[in-house]
Amino acid sequence: MDTTIKKLHEIKKALNAKFFERENEVEGILIALLSKQHMLMIGPAGTAKSALSVELAKIVNGTSYFQWLLTRFSTPEEVFGPLSLKDLEEGVYKRNTATKMPEAHLVFLDEIFKANSAILNSLLTLINERLFYNDGQPIKAPLMSIIGASNEYPEEGEGLEALFDRFLLRFEINFIADESNFVSMMKDEGEHVEIPTMHLDELVQLQSMTNKVHISDEVFDTLSTIRRELQDEGIQPSDRRFKQSLSILQARALINQRESVQADDMVILQNALWETLDQKETVCHIVRRHSQDSLAQRLLAIENEANEIYDCAVRDQSTEAGMEAVQKISALSTELNNLKEQYGSRITEVDHLQKQITILKNEVESSRMDTAYYGEMNERKVVNGERRGVFFRK
Repeated sequence: MDTTIKKLHEIKKALNAKFFERENEVEGILIALLSKQHMLMIGPAGTAKSALSVELAKIVNGTSYFQWLLTRFSTPEEVFGPLSLKDLEEGVYKRNTATKMPEAHLVFLDEIFKANSAILNSLLTLINERLFYNDGQPIKAPLMSIIGASNEYPEEGEGLEALFDRFLLRFEINFIADESNFVSMMKDEGEHVEIPTMHLDELVQLQSMTNKVHISDEVFDTLSTIRRELQDEGIQPSDRRFKQSLSILQARALINQRESVQADDMVILQNALWETLDQKETVCHIVRRHSQDSLAQRLLAIENEANEIYDCAVRDQSTEAGMEAVQKISALSTELNNLKEQYGSRITEVDHLQKQITILKNEVESSRMDTAYYGEMNERKVVNGERRGVFFRK
């Protein structure tokens, strides 16, 4: 395995250890870096959006990094640099862009939808074309990726649709859900994780490798199918967005140490192909259906079958129905054990489902034991004519 790819894998692993429940966003940031695309994180304050982005400056040595919190009162000077007074005396309207966004490789813009009209036009050109017009002259910017953050989506009519569209990757980020992860965060258990670093030259090498990742005709056909199904739902991402999406598929494959894109890499498209919030769920459903490989499809089928068996056992509380349900769930458990032997690298996925159906099996067994127990108590009550305060289940 190439040492730079190995280092990339170590960086991803370390970031996941440092930031709890941020696996998707960590992968998204790395994909954005490799594909030279832009990423947007939307979520409430205090969800580590800025902390994640700040790691960019630490991960890649040799890069120029620019970070700014935008407000409605932000001025172009803050983002693009002040006017050169010396040039202004000569009638030249030129900005001094040193240390500002036009000279940065990596950029983090917090509260990006607070950008006002004075900043917006130059920002759009810089994001999309990597050009900054200084005194009317187009200057090529070294910009690789912008990570944008916002506490909320832009409202319709604010004129920010074009800015929103510039971000190929979009992630909703929420508070930590798991209690054990929350406690670990409170204890600063991720604070001392050492994040490996790479040099800008290594990142450029990885970006070059990303461009060479193979995309098969089968993947292109699947993308065409996804496009058609989205159109049937009245959702039509632009041709440009589909074309740009190829780079994030290649980046995801490289991060997972593969030389070609495969079906499950397309799951990243659920963060790229929707335009409005009411489209998001439909897009996710269609993309996930087409991005599941054979194991993922079988695990989903087993999960659905186990839930159906459980529902039948709940409707029919007889002992016979319970025994049949336990037998069927046990057979599914056996199949999962076989799958673990076949897919050794994906044991975690199989184990997760194994635990879920074991819970269902235990609940069915427990309900039948309770029914038998209370049934016996009921018979004793009738025979002995006693009232012992026993509760009977319906």
